[in-house]
Amino acid sequence: GVAGIVLPEKDEKVIGIRKGDAIALPFGAVTWWYNKEDAELIVLFLGDTSKGHKAGSFTDFYLTGTNGIFTGFSSEFVSRAWDVDESTVKALVGSQSGKGIVKLDGSIKLPDPKKEDRERLVYNCEEAPLDVDIKNGGRVVVLNTKNLPLVAEIGLGADLVKLDGGAMCSPGFSCDSALQVTYIVSGSGRVQVVGVDGKRVLETTVKAGQLFIVPRFFVVSKICDPDGMSWFSIITTPK
Repeated sequence: GVAGIVLPEKDEKVIGIRKGDAIALPFGAVTWWYNKEDAELIVLFLGDTSKGHKAGSFTDFYLTGTNGIFTGFSSEFVSRAWDVDESTVKALVGSQSGKGIVKLDGSIKLPDPKKEDRERLVYNCEEAPLDVDIKNGGRVVVLNTKNLPLVAEIGLGADLVKLDGGAMCSPGFSCDSALQVTYIVSGSGRVQVVGVDGKRVLETTVKAGQLFIVPRFFVVSKICDPDGMSWFSIITTPK
């Protein structure tokens, strides 16, 4: 697909997006996401919601649509803010009847992506050099300030892990008190999480599409099924 991204005090970047892309979006970024192909496009949003308008939920500000910011202002205010006549305001604000996801008219053409706009914004975890490569075990790609400097502003890091069938990810935890959110991309396996007091707090089987959280200082380990398993985690430290 294609994404348009406007970072605070920056010009709009229009990027082509494909499987494996990790995109760093700081607070205040304005985005649009467009799938011009027939194939399904799935975008997984992971982030820190503790300081959201409603703690635990993303705070999205839609510009237009049924719950859009500009829908709540009178046409007089919007026309003066945008410096357009009121009939144009009504078309811009009122033409989108949906909430969040809309079907575009075939005559609408969005900007084409620019290859150079991907720099500093996107890191493809499927194509990146491997940070860990264990024969018959698995592979790891780590996303941090070295390969995507923008994560320093966000305060989050990430990794993509792929285990071969029957392989194990040894027990581990973050020594700088980071917590971890893990989304299972494909395959299945068993996971155990143990607290600092030595008590097991989670033992379950996970599969593609499921997500679980490892609290600060808790230790996690995984053993995948014969078909293997891959997961994407974000960690609350850019290091």
